Amino acid sequence: MDSLDTTLFLALNATAATPAGVIAAARWLSEDLPVFAGLLLLLEFARGLPATRRAAACGLLSMLLAWCAVRGFRELVHIPRPAALGLGMQWIEHGARPGFPSMHAAAAFALARGFVRGLGRGTPPVWRWLAYGVAASIAWSRLCLGVHMPSDVVAGALVGVACAWPAQRMVRAWISRRGRSSAYWFRRARPSALRR
Repeated sequence: MDSLDTTLFLALNATAATPAGVIAAARWLSEDLPVFAGLLLLLEFARGLPATRRAAACGLLSMLLAWCAVRGFRELVHIPRPAALGLGMQWIEHGARPGFPSMHAAAAFALARGFVRGLGRGTPPVWRWLAYGVAASIAWSRLCLGVHMPSDVVAGALVGVACAWPAQRMVRAWISRRGRSSAYWFRRARPSALRR
């Protein structure tokens, strides 16, 4: 598995012969797109329709759980990044902290899975393809830029997808609890207030 991981990494890592546009796109996907997506998600959570607000809440909570899970894994398992192993070329500045699992991949896939699960079963396929396509693009960018091994990215994606399930359960519980009480959290709603 180690040689397969190394072979895949070297095949996907940008080299000096890689076109500058590919490296620029990978940098944008890795550094700017996550910030842009996070801001859009926060805006949707604050101003969106009820269904998309629920999806945004599920995506944000999934990302938070994924962040906690990755931090926990990195405390337990110290697997170095490719540059520390002398592999490939690193195209962005990065610290020497462990890289397993990939935080970017975990957050991207947590957001994608959480958002899709939050939208529910009636989600149009185009939203699913878009969400997972963006997550896969971010994961690819981490390999292209030389900051993660493929196993780091796959593990991050699995952690992110797994974190969406408890996030959806928590959001559902919060919504159902909130729906049974009034705007004043310490008072039960009148039965007439529950009918709409």
